[in-house]
Amino acid sequence: MNDVLDFHLDDLAPANAASEEAVEQFWSGDLTALAQHHTTPSGSHSFVLAHDRSVTWAIPGSPQLVAIAVAWDLSRSTFTLETSYHATASFTQSWLVERGCPPERIALVGSDYVMPADDLTVQAEQQIRESGARYEVLDTYTSDFDPCETWTLARDSRADQAPVRVFHEEWDHDAGTYTMREGAFADVSAARCWLDDRSRPLPEPSEYSDHNGAVVRASVALTRSAGASATAKVGLDAPRTPPAGPVQRPVQGRPL
Repeated sequence: MNDVLDFHLDDLAPANAASEEAVEQFWSGDLTALAQHHTTPSGSHSFVLAHDRSVTWAIPGSPQLVAIAVAWDLSRSTFTLETSYHATASFTQSWLVERGCPPERIALVGSDYVMPADDLTVQAEQQIRESGARYEVLDTYTSDFDPCETWTLARDSRADQAPVRVFHEEWDHDAGTYTMREGAFADVSAARCWLDDRSRPLPEPSEYSDHNGAVVRASVALTRSAGASATAKVGLDAPRTPPAGPVQRPVQGRPL
């Protein structure tokens, strides 16, 4: 894991108000880079998947992973910076891929990362990473204490039936693995009822059914050797006692 994070922005000015605001919201010391890719020549673009440690003391349930995309215009001595917070690595990677980052450059591979437990997890993550603008994220939740889990509530623009999806990720610290499952619901209310209750299994999308399931599952095994993503052993990998109450994340910080 290469966790050094330095965008070398000291001699550059933000190109727009959104970039200036994005820089002011970060403390560089709070961010651990889990994967990063810098283009050549002259490092004109940077893509980073990072863990924001400050979020663990912010409002409970807030997403802890952040995607960062930086572009430099050295002829004008300016930069643009975009950021987006997500509950899971796969949604963070999808955001970066959509902005031009090669997916293999931000894969989380190696002994520093918890591994997916099964082929269905690999399938779900690959689907998300390659989704582009397919999913509209409606809500997320991250729990880094028992039960250690995240979920992302999204709307699937390609689904004719049950378009509201829940991507539920759960960690097994003893095994050093995690699972992700996708559930399909008719509407947001039904999805939230399941998240609140959990008394019945997560309903599978229709595309998981037997008529094409064999094809889907057979193709999954090939993804493991093609850079299937793991998840970093930070944040969620260290269960702790939750804060006594909501703690607002500071608005101002120092530039990255």
